[in-house]
Amino acid sequence: MNWMQPDAGLAAAARLAASGLVLLGLGLPAAAGDRALIDYVGFSPEFRYFAFEEFGIQDGSGFAYSNLYVVDLETDSWVVGTPVRKQAESETTSLEEIRAAVAEKAAGHIEGFNIQVPVEIAALIGDGVPDTDARSLDFGAPGYQAGAVSGDYTLELETFETTATSPCAEWFGVEPLGYELLLSDSGTTRLIHRDGSLPRSRGCPTDYRIHSVVMPFQGTTLSNAVAIISVYPGGFEGPDRRFLAVPLGL
Repeated sequence: MNWMQPDAGLAAAARLAASGLVLLGLGLPAAAGDRALIDYVGFSPEFRYFAFEEFGIQDGSGFAYSNLYVVDLETDSWVVGTPVRKQAESETTSLEEIRAAVAEKAAGHIEGFNIQVPVEIAALIGDGVPDTDARSLDFGAPGYQAGAVSGDYTLELETFETTATSPCAEWFGVEPLGYELLLSDSGTTRLIHRDGSLPRSRGCPTDYRIHSVVMPFQGTTLSNAVAIISVYPGGFEGPDRRFLAVPLGL
């Protein structure tokens, strides 16, 4: 799913950026934004629906948050009623409490779409991997024997300036970036996704990185694969990290 709603307070972040409190794009050392983590919830038995959670501590406020997405991979869209979001109202509410509250609130969606199939990580560029721009990732379907891989695919990501619903130049002093995702297989390259004008839900991205490719357990084929893309929209103290889920089998 290539949309992403901004955290509460994006407009406030934009005002801070406009006032010079956010140093993005000014050539000065910027304070760190918040880097969301991801938890793969699972797939439905027919592999049509995929759920994941992004969570962390919001920059600026220091409040915990969690967003749980259920994606219809056939239509590349969120299912009705999701994402399920919750943010703490003070620093005294822990991340564990917020995540538990979101899990409880999303339980009807998880049960209704029968999200029960575990996720296999086919390939991953970890956050601690040095000297990579995460613009390319080789992967195949995991096999049952050690080191066994089926298929030889390459994901490639490119970024470019585009337009957005949000006034990104006014808020952050930079033009928003869109992305293009290509998949190569045995010399043949296929366009998976290319942004047009960005929806307001994406905010004002300043960068993208390939994070991982995941597949359902016992359904590890390219037709069921999902690329997870890290996206970095402007925030209170610098770019934040959120996630996009992109089906590769469409």
